[in-house]
Amino acid sequence: MATSNTNNAAVVEIAQTAGQFTSSIVLQYETKFIDVKSILGLFTTLVTNHQYELHVHGPDEEAAKEAVVAVFEKHGLHVKLADND
Repeated sequence: MATSNTNNAAVVEIAQTAGQFTSSIVLQYETKFIDVKSILGLFTTLVTNHQYELHVHGPDEEAAKEAVVAVFEKHGLHVKLADND
């Protein structure tokens, strides 16, 4: 069985946390964009040793940013917020 670089608990918690918000929450890694509310998308992309950029847009974006970034940090994952121009 292949070992995974992804922490299953982190993926589930990130997706569940993001799902509490109506804002669009998208994770960018290189040229890929993943809906953070998608567990499958996170499983196929998220590994611990990469830097990710989080794009959050919507009516509750400030609360969403705070909550989702906190979950990433809790699980030792590196994420930064994208500049909203």
